[in-house]
Amino acid sequence: MEKVADIASDIGEYIRQQRSNAKISLRQLSKLAGVSNPYLSQIERGVRKPSAEILQQIAKGLRISAEALYVQAGILDLPTGGPVGDAIRADTELTERQKQVLLDVYESFRRENAAAKPAQAAQAKTEDQVTESKESA
Repeated sequence: MEKVADIASDIGEYIRQQRSNAKISLRQLSKLAGVSNPYLSQIERGVRKPSAEILQQIAKGLRISAEALYVQAGILDLPTGGPVGDAIRADTELTERQKQVLLDVYESFRRENAAAKPAQAAQAKTEDQVTESKESA
């Protein structure tokens, strides 16, 4: 199990990376998020572990999903989706909104295919039975 200090460091680094990607200064983000500049600096350096409420304010300031920060902070479990979902989440060229849209589309395809599997299996079984009866005749 990760230590609290490691989790704080991870979330701080993630916030710093997102802030850098958004080309926002620490001072600008502190103003947008409504948290003090020193406190935000401590979060980014891993000295402090922010609450869910503070993470939500930071997410709003960065214009990313609060869920992304909750996952990084260990508040929420990482959503499932296998290697494709992991690759989408790890892509630094996409915004959080773009990642979420891609994940939603991907999951809808997976659900659709999972729902179609029983019908496909039944059809394959019927075709096998027809083939067997033709071969035995």
